Amino acid sequence: MKKGVMRPGHVQIRVLDMDEAVKHYTDLLGMIETDRDDQGRVYLKAWTEVDKFSVVLVEADEPGCDFMGFKVVDEAALNQLEKDLVDYGVGVEQIPAEELKDCGRRVRFTVPSGHAFELYADKKYTGKWGVSSVNPEAWPRGLQGMKAVRFDHALFYGPELAAVYDIFVNVLGFYLAEQVLDPEGTRVAQFLTVSMKEHDVAFIHHEDKGKFHHASFFLDTWEAVLRSADLISMTDTSIDIGPTRHGLTHGQTIYFFDPSGNRNEVFCGGDYHYPDHKPITWKAEDLGKAIFYHDRVLNERFLTVLT
Repeated sequence: MKKGVMRPGHVQIRVLDMDEAVKHYTDLLGMIETDRDDQGRVYLKAWTEVDKFSVVLVEADEPGCDFMGFKVVDEAALNQLEKDLVDYGVGVEQIPAEELKDCGRRVRFTVPSGHAFELYADKKYTGKWGVSSVNPEAWPRGLQGMKAVRFDHALFYGPELAAVYDIFVNVLGFYLAEQVLDPEGTRVAQFLTVSMKEHDVAFIHHEDKGKFHHASFFLDTWEAVLRSADLISMTDTSIDIGPTRHGLTHGQTIYFFDPSGNRNEVFCGGDYHYPDHKPITWKAEDLGKAIFYHDRVLNERFLTVLT
């Protein structure tokens, strides 16, 4: 079933004030600024990521997410996936190489939930930050804040989850790892993976199209998540909820907001998924425990604050 998509590659996030945003994502989250372009966009990566960037910040009048990109194995896979999307009835847009600095051509498409995604095969390989590729040390000195390990996934809110599922699973080769079903058996949340991770992208039903819930960054340990909570308080950063544990995915998590109101997550742990694993199902009436395993209730911000 594999179609050539490897992993999440990048996300472009709209911010209201670039200086404040850069300070948040570098000083607090601990990402590394790698470049800027003539459009004023700022490129960031986490220290273990081998490509030049995984987060692109762009100044705009309202917060949110412009698109999420996935890296594919090679140009042949990109060509085939583009053809498969078109054959499936999905419109595609060609984004030329270097529109994002040091990134090859991208194939962009919008799914029925109103979210834009793109596929690409090439991006400048820079290696892990601060450690050698020969006899590397355990971690680099000089990391800031939460010391984000990688950009892990994004969660989007929107309608038509079944149609979104069809594109990601039938065309792009993702698997359904976990789901939430309402009493009628309709899927109201879906966690999709193209790797061994518990999810690489997720969707929750919402009547409005194109809503961005959060971008998530992986940390090594529960202690690192707790330390992140301390840093959130030390910097008077707006917090959503946590530290706590998810029922879905079983990851240990904390949610907070960047200065523009975009939600971030840092987490550790979580389940793994192989192609022969059947999806885990949660009942919608137990959604509180599914999302926040300890409190077993949903806080209003988590459901209603979207960008």
